[in-house]
Amino acid sequence: MDATNDDHDKAWEETTALASPALLGAAAGLILGEVMHANARRGIAIGLAALGVAALMPLAVSGIVNKVNGPKTRRGVQRRLRGIRDAGDGVVEDALEETGVI
Repeated sequence: MDATNDDHDKAWEETTALASPALLGAAAGLILGEVMHANARRGIAIGLAALGVAALMPLAVSGIVNKVNGPKTRRGVQRRLRGIRDAGDGVVEDALEETGVI
């Protein structure tokens, strides 16, 4: 179940990362274009730029979290070992019950 959540999170992060250049490009186009009044253009451009930056935040946060807790870091190795140890807790007891020792 965790693997499906990780895949879903990564897909969402990639989608936002793909949307942000379009938002930033639209913001630049509005700033440079002369179709709208300058004050209206500036407000919309700032809003689109803010959305573009916000769309990149999940990708940036994911990268930082991976650097801190990734599988090659000390914390990541400890988490992996803890998961392996916790998964094997009942195995020995079940084997002893099956053989009649307990």
